[in-house]
Amino acid sequence: MTFWDNKRVLLSGGAGFLGSFVYENLTDLRNVDRERIRIPRSKDLDLRKWDDCLKAVRDVDIVIHLAAKVGGIGFNRKYPGTLFYDNAIMGIQLMEAARQEAVEKFVVVGTVCAYPKHTPVPFKEEDLWIGFPEETNAPYGIAKKMLLVQAQAYRTQYGFDAIYLLPVNLYGPRDNFHPEHSHVIPAMIQKVVEAKQAGQERITLWGTGTATRDFLYVKDAAEGILLAAEKYGKSDPVNIGSGSEISIRDLAQLISRLADFHGEIVWDVTKPDGQPRRMLDTSRAYEEFGFRAKTSLTEGLKKTIDWYKASAITSI
Repeated sequence: MTFWDNKRVLLSGGAGFLGSFVYENLTDLRNVDRERIRIPRSKDLDLRKWDDCLKAVRDVDIVIHLAAKVGGIGFNRKYPGTLFYDNAIMGIQLMEAARQEAVEKFVVVGTVCAYPKHTPVPFKEEDLWIGFPEETNAPYGIAKKMLLVQAQAYRTQYGFDAIYLLPVNLYGPRDNFHPEHSHVIPAMIQKVVEAKQAGQERITLWGTGTATRDFLYVKDAAEGILLAAEKYGKSDPVNIGSGSEISIRDLAQLISRLADFHGEIVWDVTKPDGQPRRMLDTSRAYEEFGFRAKTSLTEGLKKTIDWYKASAITSI
């Protein structure tokens, strides 16, 4: 018998970017029967509504909560209220519904945006409460952070097995390349590839390029989440990242090289950088459930660029 034998799994956000890879990992690598994985679609179940949360968790053993409303810096600045409310209400209600239905385990996938703006690098889980998050994504980060408080409170009062994970910025094939909603890597790939194809001599990117980020390939993230589900059962939050740091300027140059773009990169310094630095200490994930990222940034970016190019061709 393995952890997943006979388990019925609710995968909220299972049709999204990260969720699709968690689903494939469950079915292809862990041999979970597809019929035992429930993926609620928003047109059928709106997790902002209490009754739909109850329907979603009924007769389920494990909940992996990935559903979220997310976007890049511009999207966060334009829709802070929506990002706070939707993310908070979905998670709070779904966890309460799962508790009432006696679900065995609840896995919350939070966000690195929950960390304070000036967290010492590398980010350690115990520094999560030393300050306020970076302003442009604070409503989203705080909404997701409240689910950690809820998970810890439910474990204390009810003995409810809820765990909380903190993934860094994810990227990979099937990412969101929408110009308004995308994060930094897909936005950058789209600009670079389209500039290369159009023969443009320059592209313009947001900020100064000095901010740093820790990027995790989506397949590695999916594996980390499922290892945590199988082996972790404590109240402390756990970072899920690559444990390496790159500046946005160096990232732009790397993507340009991989996409064979040799034009000029212009930095629009009137636009925000976001959090100044971001890299996670991933030692707890390795110690508790043996997770370590396997895909290098160069390898992951190449796969993502290749996928985007193929996807753009097939969509014509």
